[in-house]
Amino acid sequence: MNKKFAKNVLFYMLVLAISFITLFPFLWMLSSSFKTQVDIVSWPPKILFSPTLQNYQKVFGEQDFLKYFFNSTVVGVSAVGFSLVLGLPAAYSISRYAQKKLAVFILLARLMPGISFLMPWYIIFSRLNLMDSYVALILSHILIALPLVVWIMSTYFSNIPREMEESAMVDGATRQYAFWAIILPLSAPGIITATTLSFIFSWNNFMFSQVLSMEKTKTLPIAIYNFLSYAEVDWGGVMAAAVAIMAPAIALTMIFQKYVVKGLTIGAVKG
Repeated sequence: MNKKFAKNVLFYMLVLAISFITLFPFLWMLSSSFKTQVDIVSWPPKILFSPTLQNYQKVFGEQDFLKYFFNSTVVGVSAVGFSLVLGLPAAYSISRYAQKKLAVFILLARLMPGISFLMPWYIIFSRLNLMDSYVALILSHILIALPLVVWIMSTYFSNIPREMEESAMVDGATRQYAFWAIILPLSAPGIITATTLSFIFSWNNFMFSQVLSMEKTKTLPIAIYNFLSYAEVDWGGVMAAAVAIMAPAIALTMIFQKYVVKGLTIGAVKG
């Protein structure tokens, strides 16, 4: 009994320690977004302080933050949408026809450092007069989302018995119709997982937007630069902007958490 109690205490202490390490940066950022500049830079750090909303007033009042929010939404939704249109059939083909070389080729785009694509993207889009356009950002973000969709969905499709679409094809359905009417509805958790993770990666991307976007298509991660200057850093504004950027991603993850966990672990139980 004592050993079991000791193990439980040790387990919960370990969970609390890991949770604290994981959540501390976010909690510090959240609390700092309600502090004044003096309270943020004070030493020792102030745990008890008078909260203020002036940082959020700067973000949504003085800065054109809603425009940046709109730009990030347009780029993220479009990139994920096109990635699903291209990636779902590709993942199905890889799964059903064991196209391992194609799968490796697609995944290489995800494994390579994103910075290696910046110079080719910049040269191509500048010559096509597409700099500071939604087209440039959407195409570059597809490079982020498409391999993720293919990787998740090819594993998910492999766990759906072939007999499902074969039965429909025996009854006269084409393979395309069986894929659309049978396989895709059964793959809803995997599609939700791929959509959620792809959108979050696109939403948080800084590097492509930094190089390919300017004032017209500036996205949320780039908007944080508005609070940085040569003389000082408006830490309160930075923290409030970071909270505003993270809030949609956190909400999306919490809403679809059950499907994300199921979609990511489906391959682990394959016999």
